[in-house]
Amino acid sequence: MISKLNHVAIAVPDLDAAITLYRDVLGADVSKKADLPDHGVTVAFVNLDNTKIELLYPLGESSPIISYLTKNASGGIHHLCYEVEDILKSRDQLLEKGMRILGSNEPKEGAHGKPVLFLHPKDFCGTLIELEQV
Repeated sequence: MISKLNHVAIAVPDLDAAITLYRDVLGADVSKKADLPDHGVTVAFVNLDNTKIELLYPLGESSPIISYLTKNASGGIHHLCYEVEDILKSRDQLLEKGMRILGSNEPKEGAHGKPVLFLHPKDFCGTLIELEQV
């Protein structure tokens, strides 16, 4: 079902500082910021040869990232994103196996303009998992 790691998402309390850290201190290529209102976040991607790091910052007062940052004021790893060929087929297989999908069970458009789903962390060793169709 899953193929490769697409990105590791890190929630950050200061997006500009995180961009500066990755760009100026680590010398990484960092994308421009993009607002994702459907997900309640502003993101920037650190582009690496073998994967990406997604820097997440709350967008609006109802952002799910706010509660994460309340518990983890310095930020931290928020989720892992794996690629799948067919998100609907993957969803159906996961539901058949008793796994929980967050939200309505219907994919939303993700940061890369592709369909994504989030899997309940209690079903995956305490880790929030995002699946992205490639």
